[in-house]
Amino acid sequence: MRIAVDGDVHVSYSQLYVQSTDGEPFDGDLSACFAGQRNGLCGAALPGHLFLVTGLHTGNVGFTAEVHDTEPPDPGGEDVVEASFRPSGGAALVTWGGGDWWDLGLAPGDYRVRYSGFGMDAGRHRDTRMDGEPEMDRYVLQFWPALPAPDAVVRQTSAIAAYWHGVAQELPPPPTEEELAERQAARQRAEEEARAQAEHERLLREWGGTLPDARILDLPPGSLREFAKTDRELVGAAVDAGPAVQRALARHVAHLAFARARLDTVGWIADGLRALDAGRPLPPPFDDWHAAWNRLLSDPAVPQTLVRLPDGRGEDALQQAMAFPAIFRATEADPLEALGSTLSAAEVTYGDDRPRLLAEVRAALADLTSRTGLP
Repeated sequence: MRIAVDGDVHVSYSQLYVQSTDGEPFDGDLSACFAGQRNGLCGAALPGHLFLVTGLHTGNVGFTAEVHDTEPPDPGGEDVVEASFRPSGGAALVTWGGGDWWDLGLAPGDYRVRYSGFGMDAGRHRDTRMDGEPEMDRYVLQFWPALPAPDAVVRQTSAIAAYWHGVAQELPPPPTEEELAERQAARQRAEEEARAQAEHERLLREWGGTLPDARILDLPPGSLREFAKTDRELVGAAVDAGPAVQRALARHVAHLAFARARLDTVGWIADGLRALDAGRPLPPPFDDWHAAWNRLLSDPAVPQTLVRLPDGRGEDALQQAMAFPAIFRATEADPLEALGSTLSAAEVTYGDDRPRLLAEVRAALADLTSRTGLP
């Protein structure tokens, strides 16, 4: 025999619990623990939990928990019940609200539990035991390995035990496996509906209260999706146009950005744009990101003009630096991402003249689709 608990244990609302250490926290549902049982002192109907009832309402009771290798002798309590218990992981004795707990050191497996009460009516009549007052009721909880079996009232003497046995026996039977499965399915449906509703509300916030059609919603996170928040019609048409038009439009938008920043007349930059149009690898210095940027910022032939960013944030920006990423973005492997990235670069290059950019891009898209025979 091993004694896991021996001494005063505080009870509240005449309740103590045994809880599996690897299971879900116990919420104190009396009905779930006693449904279908004969006894009302040790509720074991909820897997991995025991609900222990005491006579005393509030205060300390004497409590001993024993773990045995075989069935132990009955300790002789006036009120004795038995039930079966299988912990998930280990198990601990826990006070109401989880204020105190004691590890019972149970190995995995099936156990029989004997719960014996002494002086339960005296504890019930006292109701509340203050510090320094004599002990009124005490309890012994015994565990030993045994196959599962129905719970039983071994002995009943006190009026309070009779009352709790009556409460348990009047509870409706526990749900069937089919009912439990349906409850779980209903919970899953409710959770899925809640997630779907939350996602719908999030999308409404993202899109300003009106959702675009699926072709826009299905865009991956990135520049084109962001651009669609201010011009759904243009992005939708670009999506419909297909990869060849998307790639050609990305290159055209890079030209627009470079022309706006007056970069297209600089010799080495014009060479890069010609390679972009031909679908060839970008020539030096564009094959090295850092080298290209260093030349942009150091070449006296490169103009330097300022542009106010579209959202008005911060100070004016160097227009040529805003346009320069467009030539690299237009070469990205995914045509839609290439288009979205070049549009973003062009947008900041045009600054507060965004309407002109949109008009030029729409005209270019219409021209490209007509030349390729696409609608």
